[in-house]
Amino acid sequence: MENFNFNERVVGMQAELYRFAYKLTTDYDSANDLLQECNLKAFSNREKLVMTDNFRAWMYTIMRNIFINNFRKSAHEVMLTTPEYDEYLKHTLLSPDADRFDTIYDLKELQRVLNSMPKEYKKPFFMFASGFKYREIADKMRLPIGTVKSRLHFIRGKLQVELKDFV
Repeated sequence: MENFNFNERVVGMQAELYRFAYKLTTDYDSANDLLQECNLKAFSNREKLVMTDNFRAWMYTIMRNIFINNFRKSAHEVMLTTPEYDEYLKHTLLSPDADRFDTIYDLKELQRVLNSMPKEYKKPFFMFASGFKYREIADKMRLPIGTVKSRLHFIRGKLQVELKDFV
């Protein structure tokens, strides 16, 4: 396929691809990022496109595959902490009382309780603690939003019961 024609076709599909990216991500910034990744992937693999291929389908497939790969990566990389918690932890550990037994014990006890939770409850909790909204968690885990809310309610109750002596 001729480079000029390829470039025109990619540019001509930007609005359509952006709408598809927004449907996948439900976020304007994430949709822009996905569109840019898709364009980069298309340009770096343009020699793989055969003249008889359906160009639109090829572009949509690239975008869908990037989205799925990013989703899988993010599902494995759910952060345990937030920047605010990191700052609190740094302040706590650098304070003069950082080596106090009760401070260290409290953190270890929290970690123990969280690790004892079933995986299907832990994951939405860590995602919520990392700043994800209920809808985002439900979409990423492919669960009904009610299930996500129920699991978060369950783990909060369990934390309250298990850690009642630490409050």
